[in-house]
Amino acid sequence: MSSPTPTRPELLQKLRDAVAGGFPVAVADLSKLVRIPSVSWAAFDPKHVADSADAVAALVTGLGVFETVQIARAPIGSDPIGSDPIGSDPIGSDPIGSDTDAPLGQPAVLATRAARNGRPSILLYAHHDVQPPGDDADWDSLPFEPTVRGDRLYGRGAADDKAGVMAHVAAIRAFIETVGDDFDLGLAVFIEGEEEFGSRSFSNFLTAHHSALAADVIVVADSNNWDITTPALTVGLRGNVTFRLTVSTLGHASHSGMYGGAVPDAMLAAIALLATLHHADGSVAVEGLTSHQADTPDYAEQQLRDETGLLAGVSLIGSGSILSRIWSKPAITVTGIDAPTVSNASNTLTPSVSVKISARVAPGQLGTEAFAALETHLRANTPFGAHIDIDDVDTGNGFLVDTSGWAVAEAKTSMTDAWGAEAVEMGVGGSIPFIADLVELFPHAQILVTGVEDPDSRAHSPNESLHLGVFQRAILTEAVLLARLNERR
Repeated sequence: MSSPTPTRPELLQKLRDAVAGGFPVAVADLSKLVRIPSVSWAAFDPKHVADSADAVAALVTGLGVFETVQIARAPIGSDPIGSDPIGSDPIGSDPIGSDTDAPLGQPAVLATRAARNGRPSILLYAHHDVQPPGDDADWDSLPFEPTVRGDRLYGRGAADDKAGVMAHVAAIRAFIETVGDDFDLGLAVFIEGEEEFGSRSFSNFLTAHHSALAADVIVVADSNNWDITTPALTVGLRGNVTFRLTVSTLGHASHSGMYGGAVPDAMLAAIALLATLHHADGSVAVEGLTSHQADTPDYAEQQLRDETGLLAGVSLIGSGSILSRIWSKPAITVTGIDAPTVSNASNTLTPSVSVKISARVAPGQLGTEAFAALETHLRANTPFGAHIDIDDVDTGNGFLVDTSGWAVAEAKTSMTDAWGAEAVEMGVGGSIPFIADLVELFPHAQILVTGVEDPDSRAHSPNESLHLGVFQRAILTEAVLLARLNERR
């Protein structure tokens, strides 16, 4: 693969000036999006996600370069659907109702503009929904009140992934300011509304809007950078499996003093069962979960401790290089427990306990295969003859990027131009399962996984934040990429 032609210095400078000039507006628009509590989980008000979709659609419409802009939803489920939009709402028109009884997913924004004169087409993806905020007391400022402290903007979604949304919008603004609105590059924007809730209607949405979403290059702006001065292209992602496990030992609660010592309570059984998932060193002990072999860059243990807040004296878990444990091996975490709280605890044997299990799956292993291994392990190792039930299952596949395509080289050149540093190819321990759907439905598209986060962004956690310098460089990177592809034949 030949090296790309360098970006023309005068073009690069114009783009840099346009991004810098528009940056205050980009931050202000991002702050407005962060104020919308668009949590897509079932227990939260869906109106907020709808409001967020409206706000994003207004931003995209305001760019003035798209032939179509619509808010659309697709059904959740595996039934095949046709090629016509389902639940589409073109801006300025009445919603079109779904003709299916299946529940609909959350609203997404889709904008399109066809390529001209042999230029390639690019699809820009991000998501406008966010994780639940958790307890406000754990935040230094309110989660949905964007707050700048130092060089960071704090708020739920400030990094994951409303900054991705605004990186697309601001990059297109700078691109238009530099080259004008009569460009030949094919351009589409797809801003999803349920990524944080498992993208349950995603594959149906892709099927319903296949022709509109088809592109030569797909940019997924939902990942990390190596640090605040070094850009990264994500080339490997773990898959995931999540489910609820319920362990039951009694038909009703019983007095712990009268029967404890002879009758196993559900908490005892659950703790014993969960302990079988790991070896003594903390590595995963489930037969059938695989690992992926890949070289990893140097990464010091102290850096891991600093980035994660690992307490003094607490040891690491697993084996092999630190990054191989995060990028290329399975991990299992209990992320929630439904049981009596300490303040409400009575002297009884608990009859039933439910836990939420989140497993990360090494790239190369199917999520369904990993779930089968986990289920087999749990049923084979259940203690005391306890009853177990597994439900609310979600699976997603990992992803390995083919780095041989011309789009990867174009992206790296754009990153170097914008950051003044060579891009790092990195894996990510998190999951973006829908990328496997993109690969399946658009097999000829080159997929670039980029992002606006850095190791201190704390996505999904209290005090989530965005480094404003990283944000500006991410916008410039994408503006350069758009300009380069607009000149590519």
